[in-house]
Amino acid sequence: MRAIRGTLTDYGERLDRNELHLYSLGQQVGALTTVVYTGKSETDALRRRVERIEQRLNLRDA
Repeated sequence: MRAIRGTLTDYGERLDRNELHLYSLGQQVGALTTVVYTGKSETDALRRRVERIEQRLNLRDA
């Protein structure tokens, strides 16, 4: 019985660590998602600016 209790305690501790790691990974994925969407927004804004400049300078292909 003591061996089983010890094993269960070890499993419980490992489960706690795994939950902490999963939480950390979730936080990192959330941060990366924010960075990706921020970069996409900035890229889209630059694309629109270049299109406006091309249009004003009549550099756009018909």
